[in-house]
Amino acid sequence: MGPTSAAGRRRPGRVTVSAAAAAVVLLTAAACTGSPQQSPSNPAPATTPMSSPANRQGQGAPQGTADIPSIVENVQPSVVTVKTDDGVGSGVVFAADGLILTNEHVVRGNSDVEIAFADGQRVAGTVKAADAISDLALVEAKRSGLPAAKFQTALPRVGELAVVIGSPLGFENTATAGIISGLHREIPGSAASSQSLVDLIQTDAAISPGNSGGAVVNSSGEVIGVSEAYIPPQSGAVALGFAIPAATAVRVAEQLREDGTADHAFIGLRPGEITPQIAERLGLQDTRGALVLSVVDGGPADAAGIRPGDVLTAVDGKELSSPEDLLAELRNKNPDQTVTVGIRRGTDSQEAKVTLAARPATAG
Repeated sequence: MGPTSAAGRRRPGRVTVSAAAAAVVLLTAAACTGSPQQSPSNPAPATTPMSSPANRQGQGAPQGTADIPSIVENVQPSVVTVKTDDGVGSGVVFAADGLILTNEHVVRGNSDVEIAFADGQRVAGTVKAADAISDLALVEAKRSGLPAAKFQTALPRVGELAVVIGSPLGFENTATAGIISGLHREIPGSAASSQSLVDLIQTDAAISPGNSGGAVVNSSGEVIGVSEAYIPPQSGAVALGFAIPAATAVRVAEQLREDGTADHAFIGLRPGEITPQIAERLGLQDTRGALVLSVVDGGPADAAGIRPGDVLTAVDGKELSSPEDLLAELRNKNPDQTVTVGIRRGTDSQEAKVTLAARPATAG
């Protein structure tokens, strides 16, 4: 099963995931009419419509626990629904002048969208900039004086409250709640086709197609992540949802607002998974690391002497277990930064200094 974006529309093949990943569903989905019968086969989440009177009044909040109704009520005006010709997703108000932050896959192929606000107002929107590498985009809504969301750029702690707000399957103004289940997660197999599915926040709060680009907030009502993907129950998963950390989202959004582009560190090689068969053929003791499938002529890796067939084992002392680990480490690096890469070549282990470059626009 191909990934389905949180926007509510299925796009098989858009992100290819290995069998180990069991079918990731991106939070951008195919055109969603809002009919529950047309939803994927995941069970309906225990959602809390934000317009519920009980939520607005905060009835029944146990003493010493987070007041989820108040959290939702406070964040509600900063979360929007993004509608395109072929689907529906979610977004977060990034700036009062009308800038909306969402996933790139929500608006992909569209220049004009419709933005629906929690107060019922709907306005036209224009896609101003998008970055497929991070799967983030900025949309300019024709409305000002908006309540910009508050972003918490520090990572949350595992076990903290997580409230997901968005428009799953087109049901606008929906909230679900859970906890932060893990940090620094990556989807196995994603390195072959997507660099957005690395270094993610994991939550057990229900996430469905249509949530893409929406908010994951903490007990203080601060956005700690942007909804990105989930693994559906038919894959054997139970409550596995993922979000782009707020620090990444804010950094990319600021760059997109400044000049319409985002900078990403480029190492100049194509990493691949080390299967047991490949490990046996290369005489490797295990499958840990990232296999170098190819090297860009004249790129950073080439200049550092890295060759196809090498196995990258670490970046700046941090061990790499998979190609996704390599991409996660690169996400936190800057162009022109020099890193130390551990290399296994045959039976030899060595290190190389690699000066990263800015990712070319033509790079896959």
